[in-house]
Amino acid sequence: MGKTETNLQVWDVLEERDILVVEPWIRVTRQKVEVAEGKIIDDYHQIQLPDFVVIVAKDRSGKVLIERQYRHGIGEVTLVLPGGMLEAGEDPLVAAQRELLEETGYVAENWQNLGKYVANANYRCGEATLFLAEKAHQVTEANSGDLEEIELLLLSPEEVFEAVRLGQMSVMGAVMAVAVALNPHLHR
Repeated sequence: MGKTETNLQVWDVLEERDILVVEPWIRVTRQKVEVAEGKIIDDYHQIQLPDFVVIVAKDRSGKVLIERQYRHGIGEVTLVLPGGMLEAGEDPLVAAQRELLEETGYVAENWQNLGKYVANANYRCGEATLFLAEKAHQVTEANSGDLEEIELLLLSPEEVFEAVRLGQMSVMGAVMAVAVALNPHLHR
């Protein structure tokens, strides 16, 4: 796909003020921005959430490690993938390896970075770095150490696609990671 030159311009942030800051979880700011042709918007809001990783981990037989757990933000039990937020200054691969071990007790022999994606282009809301981890095997018991109760499932890629189709996996980051990781045409 070729690029077409346009006159689109980056907005200028003229002022920015914090509305809500709860480190490290959330920062909401109100911006005064200058958009195209000098128009001023006095109350554009940004929501900044931590950057995070999402891992599609496949065991040595090709089954995908899926977590079934309650997610309070949506108020339901759903299927998700291992993942979590990056600590300050943490390399995404290190975070992904840490999260996989904590949440599942698994390590993987092969890791592939599938790219970084913005969760919401209008508000930002954190960047997700996706990983495909292959030849995963359990080395210890899971120990996420926080509020997560996790039921670990091993599903074939076809069963994962069916779970997405049936709405059993409803978290956008997990669905996006499945789509990218299990479709080699989308690997970067």
